[in-house]
Amino acid sequence: MKVQKRTGQIVDFDLEKIGNAIKKAFDSKQVEYDPAIVESVDKSISLTYTNVPVSVETIQDYVERALMQFGYYDIAKTFILYREKRKNIRDWVAGKQKFIHQYKESSNTANATVDDNSNVSGKNIGILNSEIHKQDNILINRAMVMDKLKELYPDFDSKNYERDLVHHIIYKNDESSFAGAIAPYCCSITMYPFLTGGIKGIGGLSAAPKNLDSFCGMYINLIFAASAMFAGAVATSEFLLYFDWFSRKEWGDDYWQKSDITISSEHCLRKKTIKGQIHQYWQQVIYSINQPAAARGLQSAFVNFSYFDKPFFEGMFGDFYFPDGSQPIWASLNWLQKEFMMWFNNERLRCMLTFPVESFALVYKDGKFVDEENAKFVTEEYARGHSFFIYISDTVDSLSSCCRLKNSLQIKEFNFTNGNIGVQTGSKSVISLNLSRIIQDYIKTTKNTDIHNWCNCNINKEHLEKYIIEILERVYKYHTAYNELLWDMYDAGLLPVYKAGFINLNKQYLTIGLNGLNQAAEFLGIQCSNNKDYASFCQYIFSIIKKQNQLHKTNRTTYNTEQVPAESLAIKNYNWDKSDGYWVPTDTNLYASYIFKPNDPNTSILDKIVMHGNNYIGDYLDGGAAAHLNLSEHLSVTQYEKLLKYAAENGCQYLTFNVPNSECDDCGFITKAPIKECPHCGSTHISLYDRIIGYLTKIRNWSDGRQKEQQNRVYEQVSEHL
Repeated sequence: MKVQKRTGQIVDFDLEKIGNAIKKAFDSKQVEYDPAIVESVDKSISLTYTNVPVSVETIQDYVERALMQFGYYDIAKTFILYREKRKNIRDWVAGKQKFIHQYKESSNTANATVDDNSNVSGKNIGILNSEIHKQDNILINRAMVMDKLKELYPDFDSKNYERDLVHHIIYKNDESSFAGAIAPYCCSITMYPFLTGGIKGIGGLSAAPKNLDSFCGMYINLIFAASAMFAGAVATSEFLLYFDWFSRKEWGDDYWQKSDITISSEHCLRKKTIKGQIHQYWQQVIYSINQPAAARGLQSAFVNFSYFDKPFFEGMFGDFYFPDGSQPIWASLNWLQKEFMMWFNNERLRCMLTFPVESFALVYKDGKFVDEENAKFVTEEYARGHSFFIYISDTVDSLSSCCRLKNSLQIKEFNFTNGNIGVQTGSKSVISLNLSRIIQDYIKTTKNTDIHNWCNCNINKEHLEKYIIEILERVYKYHTAYNELLWDMYDAGLLPVYKAGFINLNKQYLTIGLNGLNQAAEFLGIQCSNNKDYASFCQYIFSIIKKQNQLHKTNRTTYNTEQVPAESLAIKNYNWDKSDGYWVPTDTNLYASYIFKPNDPNTSILDKIVMHGNNYIGDYLDGGAAAHLNLSEHLSVTQYEKLLKYAAENGCQYLTFNVPNSECDDCGFITKAPIKECPHCGSTHISLYDRIIGYLTKIRNWSDGRQKEQQNRVYEQVSEHL
C-alpha cells in the first residue's frame, strides 16, 4: 500500500509508524498498549485502499474509530485533541508562510501588512520579522483586554469588546504593535529627569549630560529608548530649551549674538564658527533620529518638536529652573528656534528628512498675534517652503505636541524632580469610532427608510444621542480595562519611562478617535461643505462625546476626543463598510480625517479653515483636529499672513500648509514643489513626497489605497481668494 502525505508526496505504507503513534497516546494516559488497535487499523485500510494511496488524515480517522470501538474513550479524546493541536500549528505556520510569500511579492511593506504605516520606508528581513507577528499581537491584545473586563465588570459581557471590534463600529488603534504587551500610545515627555540623571532610569548606561556634546549624543539614546515603549509619537517640547542652556554654558549667554566668530584653534584645518558647530550638532541629532530603529520594526522614531512665541514661552517656562538654579532666557532661545527652523528647512533640500514633526505655538488675542515678530517669521518660513504645523490659541492653556493633538494642560507647575510638568501629555490609548456605520446602524433600528432626514428635522436626535451613549458606555469600559492593564505593566516595572519621571500615566488621555464623520453626514443627506446643517451635525456629535468624557472622568482616567489620522483605518473602514453592504460614497476610496473633504473641488481654502474653526470644532471637540490645507504652490509672505490671521479669527487652531516635494531619483536634486522633470539633469524619474497626515514621506511607500487617495486630493491655487 501507498500513503499520500500532506505535501502530496507518495510513500510506502508504514504500519510500525502508525503503531508508535498509537503507543504514545496510550503512554500519555499511562495505560498499557493494546496491539489490537493497530491490527484493526491495518485490516480496515487494507480492505479499502489496495490500489489507491491512503491519505494521512484518513489513517488518523481510522485510528480514532478503532480506539472508540475498543472502548478507549479517554485515549481517543487525547488522540483527537493532539491531532487538532497539530492541525492548528500547521495552519498557523501555513499562514505565516503565506504572509512571507505575499511580503516578498508586494510592491512595498504598506501593501503587505495588516496595519500599514508610511514611516516604514524599506522592505527587508528586519521589517518582515516585525510585521509577521502583528495578527498574533492583535489576538493577544484582545484576550488581555477581555480578561481584564471580566475582572473589573463581572456582570458585563466581556465578549462585547470583540463583537464591537469585529462589527467595525470601533477600532483599537495600534492593536498590532506589541507582542504580548499592553503599551501606551503616544506622549510628550519632560526631559528634566534626563538633565539630572541621564537615561539610567529607563535602562540606559548614561549618566546626566555635562555639556553640549554629551547632551546631543545622549538625547539620541533617550529618543530610541523612550520610543521603544510607545506605539506612536514621542514629543520632546524642551529639546531646544535645553540645547540653548548647554550652548550658553559653552559659549556664554550672548553666544547667539556672536554666532559667526571662529571657535576652532589655529591648529585646525577646518574653520568652525559657533553657528557652524551648532549646525553640526543638529545634523548629528536629526539624521540619527531619522534612522531605522530595530526596536520599532526598522521604523524611524516618531519625534515631535515644539516652538513657542514669547507669551507661550512665558506661560510654559516662566517658573522653570535648570538644575544649576538659572532660568531660561527668551532672547537666546528665540534666536535658536528660528535658526533651527531655517537650518532644518534648508537641510531638507539635501535629504528628505521626515522627523521631527514640528509645531509652532502662537498666541492670538484682541485681533492680533501678540508676538508679531514670530508670527511674521512663521509666514516667512512658509514662503520659503518649510513644512510644519501652527497651533493658535488665545491663552496658554493647551499644547500641540503630537502630529495632530490638542492637549489641554492639566497643570503647568515646575518642580525640581520632574521639571515642567505641563509638557507631560499625550494619549495612552486610542479607540476610534466608525461614525458612518454607527449612524447607519441606528437608522436600521428605527426602520426609517427616509434616511435623508437630518435637514428636515425628521430624525429623533434624543434617541440617536442615547444610541451613541450606549456605545460610548462600552468604550469607556474598554478604555478603563486597557488603562488598568497599563498600570499592571507599570507595577511590574515594565514601563520605566514613567517611573523615571519622564511622563505621568495619569496625565495622559484615553482618547476616543473619530473616523467617518463626512460619510455619516452625507448618509443623512447633509452636504459636507461650509453650511449651517453640517455645522449643527458636527456640534451635535462632538458635544455628545465631550459631555460623556467629562462625566466619566476619574482620578485615573481622563478622556478626550479627536479626529484621528487614520492612516490605515480610513481605508479599512471604507472597505469593511462596503463589503458588509453599508452605504459608502463613490467619489472617494476612504474616510478622510478632516471636517472637510480633501477631494472636494468646491470647498475653498477659506471654507476649510472655517470648517476647522469655532463654528464646527470650537470647544465641542476637546482633542482637536488638524487641518491639512493642500496647495499647488507656495504662497507669498503676505498671502500666508492673511491666511494665518483668517485662521486665528475663525478659531482654526491647528493647521498646516501642504505642498508636495520632489526628489530626482537619478541625480538626487530636491525641490519643495511638485515637478515632472528634473531641472538639473532632465530626468523624468521623480519621487514625490507628501503627507498622509502628520509627517512627510515618499508617496511610493504608501499603500495602494493611500496613493489613489493622494491622486484625488485637491491641491488648491489660492491667489483668487487672496
